[in-house]
Amino acid sequence: MILPAEKELRAVLARFAQARIDHDVRPSGCTSRLLEDATYTLCVMTGARTAEQALRTADELLAQFAERAAAPVEDEALAA
Repeated sequence: MILPAEKELRAVLARFAQARIDHDVRPSGCTSRLLEDATYTLCVMTGARTAEQALRTADELLAQFAERAAAPVEDEALAA
């Protein structure tokens, strides 16, 4: 699986969350399609088969991004 960029993963998670809220509040054909599209995109991005698996994988990826951001950066000397 190709790792998604953190920014894109967060954007897809936000889109999924909004679609889920909209569909739960006022279910319609339109909100259903938006939720299906957001779920599909999230599943493809995380390599998962279900929304639940995709959300777990997304959480793991976000934790990895946080670990990398917190890790100290080593100085790399440029070759002359």
